[in-house]
Amino acid sequence: MPHTLSLISTLAAAFGLALLFGFVAARLGLPALVGYLVAGIAIGPATPGFVADAAMAAQLAEIGVMLLMFGVGLHFSIDDLLAVRRIAVPGAVVQMVVATALGAGVATLWGWPLGEALVFGISLSVASTVVLLKALEGQGRVDSADGRIAIGWLVVEDLAMVLVLVLLPAFAPALGGTAPQGPARAVWLTVVITLAQVGGFIALMLIVGRRLFPWLLWHVTKTGSRELFTLCVVAAAVSIAYGSSQLFGVSFALGAFFAGMVLRESEFSHRAAEQTLPLQDAFAVLFFVSVGMLFEPRILIDQPLRVLATVAVIVIGKSLAALGLVLMLRFSASTALQVSASLAQIGEFSFILAGLGLSLGLLSREGQSLVLAGALISIALNPLVFAGTAWLQRWLLLHPRFARGVTSPDNPLAELPTETEARYLAGQVVLVGWGRVGKRIAESLQEQGVPFVVVDHNREYVQTLRERGHAAVWGDATEDAVLIQAHIKDARVLLIATPDTLQVRPMVETARALNAGIRILIRSHDTEEAQLLEADGAGTVYVGERELSAAMVRSVLQILAPPTQPS
Repeated sequence: MPHTLSLISTLAAAFGLALLFGFVAARLGLPALVGYLVAGIAIGPATPGFVADAAMAAQLAEIGVMLLMFGVGLHFSIDDLLAVRRIAVPGAVVQMVVATALGAGVATLWGWPLGEALVFGISLSVASTVVLLKALEGQGRVDSADGRIAIGWLVVEDLAMVLVLVLLPAFAPALGGTAPQGPARAVWLTVVITLAQVGGFIALMLIVGRRLFPWLLWHVTKTGSRELFTLCVVAAAVSIAYGSSQLFGVSFALGAFFAGMVLRESEFSHRAAEQTLPLQDAFAVLFFVSVGMLFEPRILIDQPLRVLATVAVIVIGKSLAALGLVLMLRFSASTALQVSASLAQIGEFSFILAGLGLSLGLLSREGQSLVLAGALISIALNPLVFAGTAWLQRWLLLHPRFARGVTSPDNPLAELPTETEARYLAGQVVLVGWGRVGKRIAESLQEQGVPFVVVDHNREYVQTLRERGHAAVWGDATEDAVLIQAHIKDARVLLIATPDTLQVRPMVETARALNAGIRILIRSHDTEEAQLLEADGAGTVYVGERELSAAMVRSVLQILAPPTQPS
């Protein structure tokens, strides 16, 4: 057998050095992904020694992106995507416009022509879904309300970038670039065809895929073969992603995301997510290594001020734009901080657009290097941005008046309507958190005829609940004003179903101050955390998900049951 196998040598070098540098980064208190990026630089063409196959690494990284987006889709239903459309669609579009204007403005000051400045600005406007997902997974916030908003926001950005990638060749001559080879087509016709392709793909997945793929997974499960089950899941993810790209022109990542969403309709979706997790983790490492391989360190010496300006647009400009937009849309300061931190980096679509701009004569080598440098530095800084956001969220918990001051105090969703029935105002259950666990608890309570009031800081969730006739209050449940609006003073039970354990103790303290006799049931992810909460006297704590929601409902029914008369 030949000893110069590029696939094996690339995998061996990438995984080996990623492990080494990732371990060193972790021991130094840095995120492991910083080590993965350094490993990519070490085996890239810009450094001496072994040079891995960059094209091979890029394809392996694409597989990692597909598997990661597929895994997200398994936890992200169609309803979740529609629930955040009111913030994700306008927020993503306006934020991309603002970020593009910032990047293009900076490039214009450098003397770049309009076409090159525009491509440069668009490249800085779209964040990396892979980096966001790894950050949310590390915090356990993928299923949180803020996490869903951030994911939905990036899905809209991905859809917008699909359109940009298709339209750019048609506009290239007008922007000072070269026309691509092939038959010329009117711009309006290109737009219509692209929208029809994307719409056709989404319709096919929602109408046919939601029925076909869960049915297929069910029949494979009946064979009892674990290998066939895993093969079916991976084949579905990769095949749908590839087919969507070839037939409908959407990206691999977007195709894999929708594949995961349709497979979520199967009762085996949790098993599918669990069995593909090792593959997701392994290939996600290759994504960061491949990013490092593209980096040209010399740009830091040749153009340090331009690199600094590029990073500032990505980390500061985009974040502030998103922060202001979310607050303008009347969401909480906590949500605004989470979304702004999620967007403070760029990634895979930026590389694709920069490469396309280079081939069309709309971006110079220097521009491509600046985009890559901005991506590498912003990805490395992103964990620090999230850490700073977490500190600000804790500070806001200690200064609730300031938090109320930066959000909209006159939002009608912040208080129950005057026509709310009396049974929701006394003796009711106050349910904090409208995630997967919260929804299951609410369904069970509704089946038992138990009145409840939902409290959630996601404005769209509360608005949807109101439209469905449920009693719901928007706001931060750690604030006394929000719990007062939920009539916590006369409630019998407080159910805390939010995955964010950071806010549990402030909620308990606020609730007990307003209603000393209230019974409190708490959801927790971690057994150790549950023991600490119970030791502090916070309330009864449950760990799990499906079993957790059922046990919490049983406890509520026991608390609300009338006392039995002695015989």
